[in-house]
Amino acid sequence: MGKYIELTKDNFEQTTQKGVAVVDFWAPWCGPCKMLAPVIDELASEFEGKAAICKVNTDEQQDLSAQYGIRSIPTILFMKDGQVVDQVIGATGKNVLADKINALL
Repeated sequence: MGKYIELTKDNFEQTTQKGVAVVDFWAPWCGPCKMLAPVIDELASEFEGKAAICKVNTDEQQDLSAQYGIRSIPTILFMKDGQVVDQVIGATGKNVLADKINALL
């Protein structure tokens, strides 16, 4: 079973620079983030080997949050070869996220 990748400033660029990456900016105190967590886990399993499904704890990685202009959480960035190509702000359905990932693959 696939597991999401916890990103920090140390591994962010290396993880997202090649291929498709989905980056969930979240915080432990955020209610909608908690609702989205099982969806992220499912996507990590379903897209294992095809896309990097990642999470960034905004409390611990404030520099990354600032670098990507994260003002609301959850914010999910869709990246291809290191470039942000799409984003979703707020909790959303698994089908919406899966469709966006499939469109990038």
